[in-house]
Amino acid sequence: MPLPIPNLFTYRVPRTMVEVIKIGARVIVPFGKKDGRVLTAIVARLHNTPPPRYQARYILELLDDYPLITSYQLELFRWMADYYMCCIGEVMNVALPSGLKISSQSKVQYNPDFDYPELLSPEEVTLLEELKKHPALTYEELGRLVGELNVPTVIKALVGKRAVIVFEEVREKYVPKMIRKVRLGAAYEDREALLDLIRKLDKSPKQQEVVMRYLRHVPVLLNSALNSRGLDKTVLNQDDEISQSSMTTLIKNGIFETFEVIQPRFSDNLAPTVEIRLTEAQQQASEAIMAKFGTQNIVLLHGITGSGKTEVYINLIQQALESGSQVLYLLPEIALTTQIVVRLQRVFGDKMGIYHSKFSDNERVEVWKGVVSGQYQFVVGVRSAVFLPFDNLGLIIVDEEHETSYKQHDPAPRYHARDVAMMLAQWQQAKVLLGSATPSLESYYQAQQGRYGLVELFQRFGDATLPQITLVDTKVEKKQKTMKNEFTSALLTALGDNLERKEQSILFQNRRGYSPYMQCEDCDWTAECPNCDVSLTYHMKVGELRCHYCGYKEEVPRTCPVCGSTKVKTIGFGTEKLEDQLQILFPEARILRMDLDTTRAKNAYQQIIEEFEQGNVDMLVGTQMITKGLDFDKVSLVGIFDADRIIHFPEFRATERAFQMLTQVSGRAGRRGGRQGRVLIQTSNPQQLILQKIITNDYRGLYDEEIRERQDFNYPPFSRLIKLTVRHPEQHISKQAAERLAAELTDTLGSSRVLGPEQPLVERIRNQFLYDILIKIERGPVNMKAVKEFIRDRINDILTDKGLRQVSIVVDVDCL
Repeated sequence: MPLPIPNLFTYRVPRTMVEVIKIGARVIVPFGKKDGRVLTAIVARLHNTPPPRYQARYILELLDDYPLITSYQLELFRWMADYYMCCIGEVMNVALPSGLKISSQSKVQYNPDFDYPELLSPEEVTLLEELKKHPALTYEELGRLVGELNVPTVIKALVGKRAVIVFEEVREKYVPKMIRKVRLGAAYEDREALLDLIRKLDKSPKQQEVVMRYLRHVPVLLNSALNSRGLDKTVLNQDDEISQSSMTTLIKNGIFETFEVIQPRFSDNLAPTVEIRLTEAQQQASEAIMAKFGTQNIVLLHGITGSGKTEVYINLIQQALESGSQVLYLLPEIALTTQIVVRLQRVFGDKMGIYHSKFSDNERVEVWKGVVSGQYQFVVGVRSAVFLPFDNLGLIIVDEEHETSYKQHDPAPRYHARDVAMMLAQWQQAKVLLGSATPSLESYYQAQQGRYGLVELFQRFGDATLPQITLVDTKVEKKQKTMKNEFTSALLTALGDNLERKEQSILFQNRRGYSPYMQCEDCDWTAECPNCDVSLTYHMKVGELRCHYCGYKEEVPRTCPVCGSTKVKTIGFGTEKLEDQLQILFPEARILRMDLDTTRAKNAYQQIIEEFEQGNVDMLVGTQMITKGLDFDKVSLVGIFDADRIIHFPEFRATERAFQMLTQVSGRAGRRGGRQGRVLIQTSNPQQLILQKIITNDYRGLYDEEIRERQDFNYPPFSRLIKLTVRHPEQHISKQAAERLAAELTDTLGSSRVLGPEQPLVERIRNQFLYDILIKIERGPVNMKAVKEFIRDRINDILTDKGLRQVSIVVDVDCL
């Protein structure tokens, strides 16, 4: 069941379901005693053993004639619950699209056994009289009918007097898309009868015109079988010359009949239009990957930015599909999905499914069912696509495998899609291809150790070359007073030149909003979130201060709320401020911004990318979502802001992440032959070693240095990390629980394996005070299952302590 409880529950199967119920089917079951709560559950096992500790209740309803959850998925749910230290119900809750979960709604009906003479208030009488007119009504419907009455209070009183019955109406969320059609009545499928009808309608020319228009679209006289398919009613309704009253009369007289059919939400008539041809380097890489697959199940493709890894993927996908296998292609970001899907559809047409969170619940259910039915043998999607009901996977591609977006942080399970994909492939004997220009150190280490195959592609597609990267010293420019706002003179000159040449530019700042905080110049007051220990970010376009952790919002103060001064100013800059300044500096330029604030709408990603691809935009300002594999022909300049903040983030992966992020965004420049791309990185310290490695694209040098440090300090890939975050509204209780938990863990695991407790960078989020404990378990002969069981037991000790019961503990396995 979709609940954070460790155990499964046993229910009785009614005799009417015994022959049809199957493992993996969804059922509706009652849960709890008081409120008639019902849940969507999944059948995990069928057996004949009644539970010893409770009376098994009956399943209420079977939702599926055939299983929508495969045996592989059930195995995956169990493994994830065990590995990521959560409950199987939490996995199920994240795995199933909302459209596959039923919802229940409270309804009220008049009790026919109620003895009316009992003394009732005028409000109760009004509500009862309305209920008598209807079989049942929701609270909301009653509210509309009775106006000012306090419906919940009145119903509560009537329930006590047994005048009404409150019950739960269960309905499934998924609703197929229906279209209304019309067709001739069966009697008129006969040619003579139809001709006779047309003659009879000579006296009713408007009705005759409706019939003739129908016959133009559906030539029944030539083939009577075509009538069964009918015609979309909107086709006739849109015709101004058609009389709607005539159509109504024809339907009333039985000449036409209306019916509904299910229409797929995705186009089913997209034909492939492009054939992919590999370059010599790409062909060699593709053949090398296939050769590696002969002896190894996982291969890492290390290909520089712009080397054409996508074409290699397409070639391998075609081979897998030709062999009759299913293919899953994972991408880290919806923005990247939007662009690559267009390229893939030109090759695979409508045989490809797309799965990500910007789709509606109904659309995701249709893709899910399309995988079950075999309609989609190939699916491209973001991390949640690993939960789709594949049962014959031959190939999984994890593109940009280093990306942190593959890791889910909330809610549980806090899984990494790359690792889950590898387990899924292991059960289905599928191959996994990991691709990246800047592989994660863990994956590259596994390849160096021979556990993964390694194929490298270091030649850019066509005659394109890697961009020229220049470091611009902001400290020097500030001293010389040549900076304008956040822009160095070098970057402004490059942007102006690019604009004159009608080439495109990308500007990268990994911070959204206008400014990170507002501050009073006189008393140093800073606008802070009341729920979190962070400053509020200023968003100019909507005129508000916003917390990026809990979502709290407030109006921008006109004066300082502490001292009353009018000298309240913004500090720092985000993407919104850069966009604003660019518009002032280059008023003739067409500028777009791509960050979380501008891409909330369903098709926002697609619209921004299409505008940029079509050359309707000169400059694109964005956060890290523009770094992830996007491919634009006309981009010749990339400007990078605030590189120092990315490099010096206090985290053991900071150097690796900085190299990946800055290399990836640099790789957007000069991806097509002709002019070499340029990248300008603004920094206050150009001598930093990491920047020199980025300039020379020295991934191997970075890897050698980082892997030595990781080994010295026992960090991944030489250990496994489990982070425990203790949370409570009272700081002293949170600290007490964290210290006790850390002490109990240290007693058995040792002080070298248990670090903390320490307060994180942001000490309070959503009014919960946080303390982190980091557990490092070396790889080798350690029984990780026993370690996790021990950690679970210690957590349960804390959570069952009377004084600490309100404490919550978040477990993050393989934390990033």
